[in-house]
Amino acid sequence: MIIENVVAEKTILEHKVDDKSFVLGGVEILRGTKRQVEIDLPGFYGTPTSLTVHVIRGKRAGPIVFISAAIHGDELNGIEIIRRLRQIHLLDKLKGTLILVPVVNIYGTINLTRYLPDRRDLNRNFPGSSKGSLASRVAKTFFDEIVSKCDLGIDLHTASIHKDNLPQVRTNIENEYTLRLALAFEAPVVLHSTLRDGSLRAVAQDQGIPILLYEAGEALRLDEKSIKIGVKGIINVLRANEMLPKVTRKGHRTKKPSLSKESTWIRAQESGMIQTLKNLGDIVEKGDPIARIEQMFEDEGVEIIAPFNGIIIGKTQIPLIHEGDAIFHIAALDDLERAEERMEPFHHESLMEIPLEDETKI
Repeated sequence: MIIENVVAEKTILEHKVDDKSFVLGGVEILRGTKRQVEIDLPGFYGTPTSLTVHVIRGKRAGPIVFISAAIHGDELNGIEIIRRLRQIHLLDKLKGTLILVPVVNIYGTINLTRYLPDRRDLNRNFPGSSKGSLASRVAKTFFDEIVSKCDLGIDLHTASIHKDNLPQVRTNIENEYTLRLALAFEAPVVLHSTLRDGSLRAVAQDQGIPILLYEAGEALRLDEKSIKIGVKGIINVLRANEMLPKVTRKGHRTKKPSLSKESTWIRAQESGMIQTLKNLGDIVEKGDPIARIEQMFEDEGVEIIAPFNGIIIGKTQIPLIHEGDAIFHIAALDDLERAEERMEPFHHESLMEIPLEDETKI
């Protein structure tokens, strides 16, 4: 699905009180200043552990927005996105407050794993409890100290281990405000995403805090294009949210994402070795062959067919396949010709530039 001019020209949430004095983790941060704050977390096998937070406050009042990464510890692209974001001088013109959390699940990142040491998924344990499991305690600290203070969040993710995701923004497209910001991000695809119990986005939405979820790349890998689209996307969202100056450069063109209301993982009907025929970002028509599964010990195979028109937004990276394994994630689209046109700019290096007044690039 591709939607044109669906939202109003201007829709800004009424933001929380952005007082001259803003306190985070017991630290007072004044307008026009930057601070690094350490918020205590449960010790890592007795070693003092903290949630590292960078706060950038504009000189003028405005929305309070958090950017978070590595809720799943092995998802590294977001860490690099936030590192690069902090170095952009345009943020000196910020209106409001930006809270950057490069690593939420420090335990998982240290161990190169998605989960916490208690083997729980942090993104299924919100809002958390101070008397619960390790995952529940970390979730409560992050939610109470960061998320609850904000008007909007952008949560950065990658695919799970051994899978790869096309850069995409997931949100509730039925919400006029979040749809407008998701389109402004300028990722190739905006996908309507249902809420999962215990997820950060579900609990935040219940408390009136909308969240955009950016998915791009693989776990335990840094993908340059995904990182650059992510940095530029965050700047675009801050601009659309009236927290940064608008682009005034002549010739600047916005990139229009394809918008999908639903998606499906295509699963293997048999076990064997898979030969994929399509790649991330490929447009597929219903009936197109997208992969073939060959038997390892016999000269037989089975073809995997696209069940509907759409775009490939996720795929497995492992050629060994068990029956039932997820192979391709396809987002449904109506107008394939227009979607093909909209994918074209994402293949060019020009998309990597962030239009700033001083022409600074990522």
